[in-house]
Amino acid sequence: MQACFSRAFKSEGRPAHDTGRRYNQEAMIQYLYLGRVDYAEGLRLQAEIATLRLEGRVENVLLLLEHPPVLTLGRNANRANVLASDELLARRGVTVHEINRGGDVTYHGPGQLVGYPIFDLRSLRNPSGGRMGPVDFVRQMEEALIRLCGEFGAGAGRIAGLTGVWCGRKAGNREQGIGNRDQDGQGGAERKIGAIGIHVSRGITSHGFAFNVTTDLRDFGLIIPCGIRDHAVTSLAREVERPEELPGLETVAHRAARQFGLVLNEQILAVESLDALQSHAAFAPRQFPAEDAPMRIPAEVERLARKADGSVNA
Repeated sequence: MQACFSRAFKSEGRPAHDTGRRYNQEAMIQYLYLGRVDYAEGLRLQAEIATLRLEGRVENVLLLLEHPPVLTLGRNANRANVLASDELLARRGVTVHEINRGGDVTYHGPGQLVGYPIFDLRSLRNPSGGRMGPVDFVRQMEEALIRLCGEFGAGAGRIAGLTGVWCGRKAGNREQGIGNRDQDGQGGAERKIGAIGIHVSRGITSHGFAFNVTTDLRDFGLIIPCGIRDHAVTSLAREVERPEELPGLETVAHRAARQFGLVLNEQILAVESLDALQSHAAFAPRQFPAEDAPMRIPAEVERLARKADGSVNA
């Protein structure tokens, strides 16, 4: 079988023999860039790869892509935050999906880099060396995107109490009551460039981040992004001095993947195609899950889990 990897980045600092590894001593992040993918197909791919990850047939997988225009409503979404009528959305070719990630309503569209990390949190360690939890993982995703902004000279940071990645003078030290939109809907002291919302089931993450690169920001006027009225959205093209010099989305995707590897301190390998990933998985034997994960989950636990919201808000 031919090797299915086209390039590799090695993150430094991880011991050669880490007893926290779930499956083997050579665990890594596999990533692939898929180009433009219909949203429903993206959901199907996440479900398929999450099953393969749970069975140990693939390593942690980072899917990178863009979607046609679509609105997604998380489990905590308020439909009132969709400002456009159904008729207007239909005329604009914008579809709507209700999904099981955390957070409110967000927009995906051309020029936006979407990342779906299908990771087993039990295979990762947080910066303190402990088991990676969902909130830890979201913070690491934020860090990767903050560093990605820095690669292009765009300052970005966090806002206390708000998940995501923000540009603007107050990012990292939020004060209440600031950042109202200007008449164009794009003003304010802080501007959101990256939205994050994940779902975790049996330790496996799905959904992920949306990072505005050359996104048409006028499309965010269809919604109140993430239900936050007093902050605007922005894009990498708006934040850099020379937007005409930005590389294409695929190049940005490769740089984003590299930052994931650096932040999570994992080797990261680019997969040539989805077929290559699936073919590799077809020949991989099933692995036993981690010692603390039972092979058969008791019915009562399954019932309670279905009631629980395994999401982290955006």
